Amino acid sequence: MYPFDDLHRYHRPAALVGASFGGSTIQKNLEYLQPVPVAHEFPDADLRTLAAFGLKPPRG
Repeated sequence: MYPFDDLHRYHRPAALVGASFGGSTIQKNLEYLQPVPVAHEFPDADLRTLAAFGLKPPRG
């Protein structure tokens, strides 16, 4: 599962090395390796479980 699948462990870093020879910027490369996480909606049961442990629900 993300981020421990082959795409993120091997293929993206290999593509990053190849892109570095083309003159890309470091910020662009970091964004490529670590994309912005996508917020998901949580069911009410999950929100109640988080609240039971004293955690605030993630904002999406």
